[in-house]
Amino acid sequence: MFKRLNRSSPWVWMSAGMVSLCLVAVLGVMLLIGWKGLAYFWPSPVYEFDVHTKHGNEHFYGEIYDTETVLSQQLIEAGIDLKDPTANEHVRLLIKIANREREAHDFISVLQQDIVSQVAAEDIAVVERTENGAFFGIPQGYISNGKVVDETLLPSFYDEKIAEITERRDELSRFERIDIEKVNHQLTSLKTERNTYLKADQPVPQFLDDEIAILEKRYAAEEQTLMAMRSDMALDSLLMADRAGSTVRIPMNHVMAMWYPNAMSWHEKFTHWLHQIGKFVTENPREANSEGGVFPAIFGTVLMVLLMSIMVTPLGVLAAVYLHEYAGKSAFTRVIRIAVVNLAGVPSIVYGVFGLGFFVYFIGGNIDAFFYSDTLPNPTFGTPGILWSSLTLAILTLPVVIVSTEEGLARIPSSVRHGSMALGATQAETLWRIVLPMASPAIMTGLILAIARAAGEVAPLMLVGVVKVAPSLPLDGNFPYLHLDRKFMHLGYHVYDVGFQSPNIESARPLVYATSLLLVTVIVSLNLAAITIRNHLREKYRSLEQDI
Repeated sequence: MFKRLNRSSPWVWMSAGMVSLCLVAVLGVMLLIGWKGLAYFWPSPVYEFDVHTKHGNEHFYGEIYDTETVLSQQLIEAGIDLKDPTANEHVRLLIKIANREREAHDFISVLQQDIVSQVAAEDIAVVERTENGAFFGIPQGYISNGKVVDETLLPSFYDEKIAEITERRDELSRFERIDIEKVNHQLTSLKTERNTYLKADQPVPQFLDDEIAILEKRYAAEEQTLMAMRSDMALDSLLMADRAGSTVRIPMNHVMAMWYPNAMSWHEKFTHWLHQIGKFVTENPREANSEGGVFPAIFGTVLMVLLMSIMVTPLGVLAAVYLHEYAGKSAFTRVIRIAVVNLAGVPSIVYGVFGLGFFVYFIGGNIDAFFYSDTLPNPTFGTPGILWSSLTLAILTLPVVIVSTEEGLARIPSSVRHGSMALGATQAETLWRIVLPMASPAIMTGLILAIARAAGEVAPLMLVGVVKVAPSLPLDGNFPYLHLDRKFMHLGYHVYDVGFQSPNIESARPLVYATSLLLVTVIVSLNLAAITIRNHLREKYRSLEQDI
């Protein structure tokens, strides 16, 4: 037996088995996240329930959200009367009844034995709204300019009206985001310039006051236009019958979509599923992040990782070049290498505290004191933002890039350097034209590892820039276009916020899986892009390595 263990074959097979087991585990986790997250966007049937309760029969519309089995003994101890006490288990349903503003709860638990009837009527509609969640009911009519159009309208009529209101909502959003924001940005800049004269006890130029007055009038006029647009959108309403048969008036400016899940074919459900996923990726969050999309979080995550990569790569490469090419083997360099290795094991929250104290308060505070004194005490760079978040993560991932780059430099034979310098090149020229290009695959490997770690970090970002909801993106149409002082949203923090801070955890739980899947997808996409560049560089310099 010991002779067999001394051979390499058992260990090779054991290693292959462990690798296969790890791959299966990773794929299993991904499939679980994907199933739990993507199934949320599928249009589930909405039933008309009649449930027997201690107060009599109760009628409501609902979507079966989850099913579980409960021990009969547990139900008896809770004081629940069972129709069949001899059964060991009973089925309990978690039903989403929606209609948040009219119901005490979004979800109710019902035992299967208490359900008198369960019918999937084709006329039950699901209305997606900008606030108060979804609404389950039966369309009864439409109000246009205060008058009921008809109580027997076809579904196509509602689709046309929703398409019209969606177009008007997009137009209002563009007007608010571009036109009004542009005027507000110009007005803020002019008022800051005026405050400069006032703080210096100098007379304010007349042209400055004139421009401010013109912009204030323009801002007031555009604000009135915005209010008029909102008022026009609120004139139309959708009439829906709830579970009690009461007619509920839903303003059309709150309606985003309406569909009949029980009447949809498989193809229609699949199309609706793809459309809902697209909206999740491209829209802004709503209802305290428990509904809507995650586009600002995707944008913030990608932009932060790109800025971090731009910052950490030069720093890491320069440090590795100095340690390997210039610094001799001394006690000083040994201390630096030990420090680099130890930095890789420091908890990430410590980097967040360092970033808050050094980058935000010290560097950012001094920048405000020298360059933005006119805006004080309101900070510009002396407050958490995407710049400080990127710098903090650059420091966090710096040891990975240094170690990887130094290993790549060590693999390049000394004969390459000697040959280059023998031909008359200086050491700097040798490094720039020969050594660094040959070490570029190792540099990209370090960058890949840095991206993989930085993109999923949340703890340090909570201190240096990430927020629950960002009022605007760090990139817009106002000069200087890229606003590094702004706060941003992040997919990792979005997962934490939705999973642990949401007021309606049952409703938000699927979004945790969907956002987690999206975060993994973003990380994999960034890594694949870096791996593609690395493979290209490796192929480019493969012939040179073979000649050596």
